[in-house]
Amino acid sequence: MTALARQTQTALPTASDLRALVPGIVEPRERIETTFVAVGDRLTKGAAMLNRITRIFEALPQSLESPELHEASARLAAIGTESQAIAAVFATEQADLARLVSVVAAADHPISDLRRTVKMMGIVAINARVVAAGIVGDGDDFEVFTTDIAKLSESASRTIQEFSTVYRQLTDEVRRAAEQRAHFEAAHADTLSGLAASMDGSLEAVTRQRQASVDGSAETGRVSRQIGGRIASAVMALQVGDATRQRLEHVETALETLANLFDGNSVAGANLSSEEHDAALAAITSLQAAQLASAAEAFTGDVADAANALSDLATDARTIMVRSRDIYGQGKAGAQSPLAALSDQLRHAAEVLRDCETERGKLEIVAGAVQATVQSLLGHVEAVQEIEANMRLVSLNAAVKCAQLGPRGTALNVIASQLRELTGETVAAAETAMSGLHEAAGLAQSFGAAASGDAAGQVGQLEQEATAALGLLETVDQTLAEALGVLNLDGPKVVNLLGEAASSFADQSAISEAMADMHVLIVQYSADHIDPPSEALAAVLSALRTKYTMDAERRIHEQLFGKDLTAPPPVIASEASAEADLDDLFF
Repeated sequence: MTALARQTQTALPTASDLRALVPGIVEPRERIETTFVAVGDRLTKGAAMLNRITRIFEALPQSLESPELHEASARLAAIGTESQAIAAVFATEQADLARLVSVVAAADHPISDLRRTVKMMGIVAINARVVAAGIVGDGDDFEVFTTDIAKLSESASRTIQEFSTVYRQLTDEVRRAAEQRAHFEAAHADTLSGLAASMDGSLEAVTRQRQASVDGSAETGRVSRQIGGRIASAVMALQVGDATRQRLEHVETALETLANLFDGNSVAGANLSSEEHDAALAAITSLQAAQLASAAEAFTGDVADAANALSDLATDARTIMVRSRDIYGQGKAGAQSPLAALSDQLRHAAEVLRDCETERGKLEIVAGAVQATVQSLLGHVEAVQEIEANMRLVSLNAAVKCAQLGPRGTALNVIASQLRELTGETVAAAETAMSGLHEAAGLAQSFGAAASGDAAGQVGQLEQEATAALGLLETVDQTLAEALGVLNLDGPKVVNLLGEAASSFADQSAISEAMADMHVLIVQYSADHIDPPSEALAAVLSALRTKYTMDAERRIHEQLFGKDLTAPPPVIASEASAEADLDDLFF
């Protein structure tokens, strides 16, 4: 349809009619501004959080391979090995203590025999006095029967009493040591050997995590680079909002320009006659219809691309969260990372070793008491041996005296025989008791040395090593905990922000429909064929062209009117500066 043919069918619109079209352009333009500003804000915040998360987790493999963690792992491995060695020493010590208990208990019988012998000696001393008093005569010396045997009996009784008292003390000390050792075994049975096994298991778990961290770092880096690309794609896709807004503004300007021309106003120094209004209407509305159709088409496609880019970005964010939790822990509610679990276990190990050291201190006290008591008991051995010698001497003197008395000494000879018999029993009992007590002294020395020697010191050293390793582990674990804290705090926010940004485009079809409706209203004033514009109209079209900011607008303009109306194109920012602007906007 030509402009002239259309004019015969419909009347020209008034300037008011043309201006009435403008609100239909303003409404989608304002919606675009509101929507894309909100989406851009969410993308900016989400991208910043996501970049922070990816940077933190890209750096974690270095933390897990740090010298501090290697040193802590080496210390823990040493703790496990030394714990097994100390457990073996404790087992030997237990055997020595059990033998000590047995030896001390075995000495009870010969010491009881000594006490019985001394008691019988007291009876013999009384009998000797009585018999000697009955046969005493002038010039007879019965001092061996009336005095020597009694003194020997008193001395032996006193010595054996002291000896028995110390022995009972030794028995109590050894029993206490056995009870203390039993308490130690009950509290810490298999603790040290179990500690070594659990340390090995935990170290293997940490080693697996470190390997998984190293293996996963490449994938994390790939996803991070992919995220960077998606952010760039989303940023570029969001430029459709600003581009469409500008194109709609140019349509508004063109409609206002046409309305001004219909009002008889001058535009770009040109005034149109009433006869030129029809040509201006056809040219400008056809141009704006084409511009609007092109803008709507680009908007629809680019909005879909932007929505997809944001959706993919949200998916990548979820991937980073899932992978990071799988590798570093807290992937499930209440779960711990192997490093955190090892820290907890090591903290418990330090407490166990501290308890072991406390129990060892108690054993050391008991072992010292046993040693002191055994030494005290051995100090009485000389007194027992002296009793033995004195009994032999008194028995010999009694036998000699009885031989001198002849028939009168028959009764006293019986007493001398009893004394010799008691002397023999004393010798046998003393030898048995002494052999057992000397063995007890050696065992007590061995037990005491074990309780206060290298093994005891190593327990305390192990506790110090565990505490030091715990400090190193906690430093690395704190870094990991902070990273997981950021992940748990910001991760869901990132996913929500990007999801909301993507869903914001769900109602963009309404904007496209609004532009399509405006296209229908504008195209009714256009023409199938546009005559070459007059000089005045060409000036107006050139003025409109100078406002274009996109090549797409210029191409449509040239397709309708050719290049003879082309004005010098405006300066377009270089790609480098455009990228810099995007960086300033989003990062």
